[in-house]
Amino acid sequence: MAKITLIGIDVGTTATKAVLIDERGERLAGFALPHPTQRPQAGHAEQNPDDWMRGVLGALQTFSASHDLSSLQAIGICSQVNTHVFVDAGGAPLLPAIIWQDSRSAPGAAALEAQTNAAQKTAWFGAPIPIDASHALSRMAYVRRVHPDLYARTAHVLLPKDYCVLQLTGAVVSDPISAVGLVDAAGYVADLLALVPRAADVLPPLASFTTVAGRIKPGLPCAGTPVVVGAMDAWGGMFGVGVVANGDAMYQSGTSEIAGIVSSTIVPTPGVILFPAYEGITMHAAPTQTGGAALGWFAQVLGRTPGETAALASSAQGSVPLFLPHLQGERAPLWDSASRGVFARLDPSAGAAEMALGVLEGVAFSVRLAFDALKASTSVDPGTINIGGGGATSDFWCQVRADVLGKPLRRCAAPESAALGAAILAGQSQDAASPLADVVRRLVRFDRAFEPDASKSSSYQDRFGNYVELYESLRAFNAGF
Repeated sequence: MAKITLIGIDVGTTATKAVLIDERGERLAGFALPHPTQRPQAGHAEQNPDDWMRGVLGALQTFSASHDLSSLQAIGICSQVNTHVFVDAGGAPLLPAIIWQDSRSAPGAAALEAQTNAAQKTAWFGAPIPIDASHALSRMAYVRRVHPDLYARTAHVLLPKDYCVLQLTGAVVSDPISAVGLVDAAGYVADLLALVPRAADVLPPLASFTTVAGRIKPGLPCAGTPVVVGAMDAWGGMFGVGVVANGDAMYQSGTSEIAGIVSSTIVPTPGVILFPAYEGITMHAAPTQTGGAALGWFAQVLGRTPGETAALASSAQGSVPLFLPHLQGERAPLWDSASRGVFARLDPSAGAAEMALGVLEGVAFSVRLAFDALKASTSVDPGTINIGGGGATSDFWCQVRADVLGKPLRRCAAPESAALGAAILAGQSQDAASPLADVVRRLVRFDRAFEPDASKSSSYQDRFGNYVELYESLRAFNAGF
């Protein structure tokens, strides 16, 4: 008799990843297919939606070929958000997807931001969530201004997961959590959407994560299998690292770093994204702009792999420079698109190993800053932080993070934590009687804990202060470019 199975898929920034699990959470197979990002000019970052579908269909074909999926229950998809694809009435992309790293809409975002105020946004969202270059309305205003003909033909503005669900099932649907900065407890905020003509017409209807959007079309792999609406990567990863209850904290490490704390206490705090409550879960999140991407950049400079570069950092003996990882600006909690990366305090003893360690530390400092904002927003100082994602596979980097944060880190065993979360949501769609928290605890496993070294945490406290001072000292300089 075939095992009962579930598939979770994560359309990430650098790759589409997928995991096949059984009903007990055992990982039966994994899949990953990289996809490129095009940067045709400064500030632009684009992807081809067809590349996402190559990954999604590749995962389904691979799992079908290597396993008996006759008892496959459902498929879940999560994805990067603040990435938007404009499609016509037939579901075809009208231009490349504008991904979350793209900053071309910053001027339009500032104009929209000026038409709102902190009090309005706090009333809508519970916190003064900024309208930045990655906000859906900023993207719509940009396309409307630069490509008015294409905007007139736009039927839907979709996130990557929603685009893939459309291609697999024909359904147009999203979820309220992924509609960052667009919805309140009642749905889309009409007064906000009114700032951009047709915005209310092109955004998809909303449904819960575990609602079955449709079934896979005939002729595609796994035809007939239910596909759920799914969630954004931060929430998929949150479930995938076992975070569901008040006081739980997560650290997701991928292209960017995402820090988050679950808390029903809300203290409006600038820089923090507050999501609407979902099944009693109120997530306060602080996504940075660059995490694993910073390590990938420096690895490319050295002509090494990211794994080799992280290992090289462990051999550092000389003076370690401070590194500001704002290679493409910074998101939470600073929301400063003008900031840029820098190495500071270099001396002749600093070589490749020391600079590599500076990169690892700088990313950890950016997350320390994010958690400081989250602790203010939630009134929670977490005891242990659950960590997952591809950037968490380095034991050395996890230890650096634990030392910088001064907190134990508990690592999820499955490296595809967001894809695992998507599979969990697929599972709950078929087992609605079980509370989501119970499903998460049953299916998530951990492989190691990293305890902070007290002496290193003390020295990192001083370096963190220097990190913040470095950013502040460069603000005027960066703003002048």
